[in-house]
Amino acid sequence: MAGAIASRMSFSSLKRKQPKTFTVRIVTMDAEMEFNCEMKWKGKDLFDLVCRTLGLRETWFFGLQYTIKDTVAWLKMDKKVLDHDVSKEEPVTFHFLAKFYPENAEEELVQEITQHLFFLQVKKQILDEKIYCPPEASVLLASYAVQAKYGDYDPSVHKRGFLAQEELLPKRVINLYQMTPEMWEERITAWYAEHRGRARDEAEMEYLKIAQDLEMYGVNYFAIRNKKGTELLLGVDALGLHIYDPENRLTPKISFPWNEIRNISYSDKEILQLCIGNHDLFMRRRKADSLEVQQMKAQAREEKARKQMERQRLAREKQMREEAERTRDELERRLLQMKEEATMANEALMRSEETADLLAEKAQITEEEAKLLAQKAAEAEQEMQRIKATAIRTEEEKRLMEQKVLEAEVLALKMAEESERRAKEADQLKQDLQEAREAERRAKQKLLEIATKPTYPPMNPVPAPLPPDIPSFNIIGDSLSFDFKDTDMKRLSMEIEKEKVEYMEKSKHLQEQLNELKTEIEALKLKERETALDILHNESSDRGGTSSKHNTIKKLTLQSAKSRVAFFEEL
Repeated sequence: MAGAIASRMSFSSLKRKQPKTFTVRIVTMDAEMEFNCEMKWKGKDLFDLVCRTLGLRETWFFGLQYTIKDTVAWLKMDKKVLDHDVSKEEPVTFHFLAKFYPENAEEELVQEITQHLFFLQVKKQILDEKIYCPPEASVLLASYAVQAKYGDYDPSVHKRGFLAQEELLPKRVINLYQMTPEMWEERITAWYAEHRGRARDEAEMEYLKIAQDLEMYGVNYFAIRNKKGTELLLGVDALGLHIYDPENRLTPKISFPWNEIRNISYSDKEILQLCIGNHDLFMRRRKADSLEVQQMKAQAREEKARKQMERQRLAREKQMREEAERTRDELERRLLQMKEEATMANEALMRSEETADLLAEKAQITEEEAKLLAQKAAEAEQEMQRIKATAIRTEEEKRLMEQKVLEAEVLALKMAEESERRAKEADQLKQDLQEAREAERRAKQKLLEIATKPTYPPMNPVPAPLPPDIPSFNIIGDSLSFDFKDTDMKRLSMEIEKEKVEYMEKSKHLQEQLNELKTEIEALKLKERETALDILHNESSDRGGTSSKHNTIKKLTLQSAKSRVAFFEEL
């Protein structure tokens, strides 16, 4: 009895220990995941689980977003998941998105996964027109997106129409010009071809470096009113707070950088969280990196160095492979040429042999005919002598005999001439036969030369090693290894400095290309389809507004903070 009671108690205790769970679906920019979460979990428990699953360490940029009646909100870290105003139908859906944006993507985004998630999110925002992007910049960004997806441009693989199913440009840009999809693809591909050698992470970072200077990048807009009741927009981003005219989200009227702001009070807690988070990151960037960030950056530098050396090794192997393939193609071409020469020489030899046989046969026949004619001439001569020796008794017989003698002499003369002609012809045939045999000898010699000619071209005394997977080339060597020595790091540092100089030159060249493209497609623009933002952007460009976003904000903060606050109140 006691044993049965203890067993029931143990079973009841086990049932109580099993926590109740609910299913959560997490949607990232390129994947979906589902988790079983405990009822008591707070937002931080779920968020940490997602970050661990993704292998993400730069967690401070991201959050979990959910939808409430057509509006979006962010999961609070210190509040139970189910205490939020979320749907109670399972699975409960959250979107894992970047909540805060860096000031400088290249300096702040360390992990490749972080860069990739930002790239996908910013790309979607541009295509969905949540971030305004000028047409010429849209084409450039599209070319980097293609490089990130397809790798280096290869005309034999990336043929006309390979981008037909890709969404690369905002619909606003496509509708603004009288251009076919083929015309857009041609211009995107022209820039895509210039990005050869860039790995996926490099292409995505170039995309972010360009996108981060767009006016609406990383800005969250909220409707506000000043004390006069004027309707305005409050823009919150990594640089500070900005006040916009509701009709112009590109250029703020006033800006307040985070280092000037000490206190924020607002009834909307979502805005407060966004402001506090951006302010904290702003101040954090201006302090020494934490130990965790230093370790991450050190690992990132080592990984970048390793990848760069690996890319250099692959580039060398690719170059060697291409050289080997070119050598192989040349050898195959030469072999085919020699085969053709051998075939032609063999055919010439066969023709020479046939000609020699015919000439020999004809010479033999001619020689026999000459002998026969000589024999007949001799017989005629003998007949003539016999006739002359015979006494002719009558004049008639004499006349007839003279006539026969004359005919015999004429016949003998003809026989002699024919015999001489046949003899000359026999001599000519013998000469032709000799020439034919000489041609036959030369053809045989040519065929022998082709057969004994070396198949491979002369190589350098020390041949360059080729990749082991190239057919018909056997390579035996030690395996390669790479150590990050001081010399390697110094060389890498020099290469990085060189890349910086090259980047400045490319930036200037890039701006020129953007201006050229803008001029080129301007004639195809449909003015009546321009949006309000297109018009505002063009007006800003016409006024010379080509400076960077940071410079624009800097100009707006030249006045004192009090003057700017007063100006805001008077709007």
